[in-house]
Amino acid sequence: MEHSGPAPSRRTLLRGTALAVVPAALLTGPPAVAAKPAAVDHPGAEWVPASTSNYTVANRPAQYPVEYVVIHVTQEYFADTLAIFQNPAKQVTAHYVVRSADGHIAQCVREKDVAWHAGNWDYNTRSIGIEHEGWVDKPQYFTNAMFEASAGLTASVCDRYGIPKDREHILGHVEVPGTDHTDPGALWDWTKYIRLVNLA
Repeated sequence: MEHSGPAPSRRTLLRGTALAVVPAALLTGPPAVAAKPAAVDHPGAEWVPASTSNYTVANRPAQYPVEYVVIHVTQEYFADTLAIFQNPAKQVTAHYVVRSADGHIAQCVREKDVAWHAGNWDYNTRSIGIEHEGWVDKPQYFTNAMFEASAGLTASVCDRYGIPKDREHILGHVEVPGTDHTDPGALWDWTKYIRLVNLA
């Protein structure tokens, strides 16, 4: 590259040479810290944020007590469910989605915020919503890996908020007043699930 300005003085050149031998760390200050992914509420969950158009920012449990866990079945594949939650036109989300094949957990909404999952505002404000990949009439999606991971997640939520680990507080979407949904359906093994929650 051609230098178009005046020729540098000897002093300028020497200053540049001196700077070249100074360790870079002394010139730049503390090393830059890589940006951390957004924190998750459940250790091991992957943060896959929902569109901010699909939930209500809140300050739970100070603003609303957290008293329930609501169990859902997606009626969609895992990746499609995440895409729906990221679509601002859909107006729906849950706090977590659990994958069928291996129990991998994605967190889409922070627990302090109100996810729009139950179809009932009062229950939305007072619950954590957990979606499970699959269909209510296809029990092959309700794998041991999914049940165990989900039960661990539910147990962790119950421990954080002092929620009893029973069927009065761990509800199916179908049990939310006013809902028109049927999930998790008759093929969801509640006896096994509640046992796993209490063992977790």
